[in-house]
Amino acid sequence: MSAAVVLLAAGSGTRVGAGVNKVLLPVAGAPVLVHALRTALAVDGVDHLVVVVRPGDEAEVADAVGPLLLDHEGREVRVTVGGATRHASERAALRALEAEVDDGRVDVVALHDAARPLAAPALYDAVLAAAREHGGAVPAYPLTGLVRRHGGPVPGTGRGTRTVAVQTPQAFRAGVLLAAHRWAEETGFTGTDTASCVAAWAARPEHGGPEHGGAEVGIVAVPSDATNLKVTWPGDVRVAEHLIRP
Repeated sequence: MSAAVVLLAAGSGTRVGAGVNKVLLPVAGAPVLVHALRTALAVDGVDHLVVVVRPGDEAEVADAVGPLLLDHEGREVRVTVGGATRHASERAALRALEAEVDDGRVDVVALHDAARPLAAPALYDAVLAAAREHGGAVPAYPLTGLVRRHGGPVPGTGRGTRTVAVQTPQAFRAGVLLAAHRWAEETGFTGTDTASCVAAWAARPEHGGPEHGGAEVGIVAVPSDATNLKVTWPGDVRVAEHLIRP
């Protein structure tokens, strides 16, 4: 069995104020995407990688990642064009992996935002292991301070609600993930992230839980921290630069 990693790089540079896709912005001497791909290639047991790009970025992405792949023979890296939404881009990546998933060559898949250049190999290891054991896993870290909810505690009272920030890479058993996306395609469901799609699929009576004759799918939280930032705003580029440079 082996794992696959999907790098979602089909976004834009609008909020970061760039004229190009933000994953192509230079940070610490290399594009953001190259840092993300370099980490994915360093994860043990990952034999298949799919980079999902937006239409028109194929050549620029190939130029950016090409030199990196010369040192990683034996790792299959494919570039595929994504869709108009994150969910559509995930589905495009899974289509590229369907054969390997259906015949059992890939048992778990991790999906990661390529705009997060600081995810460590250890985080991949943790989510992949948790996905094999439970069905799914997402990195999360606790938010500090107080968060006000409707009818909940008011800031300044000393009481708050524990909340967490959810990140990527998110990992899932490959068969579960593919089944969830096939179901979503049939029903028109669109998830905000990978976990939301799998959770919606698993919640259906015909899919979720042993009591319904199906396999139990748990999505567990794996500890992470704020350094696994996503390049979204102009200041994030400077922070990532500081964290990546020795």
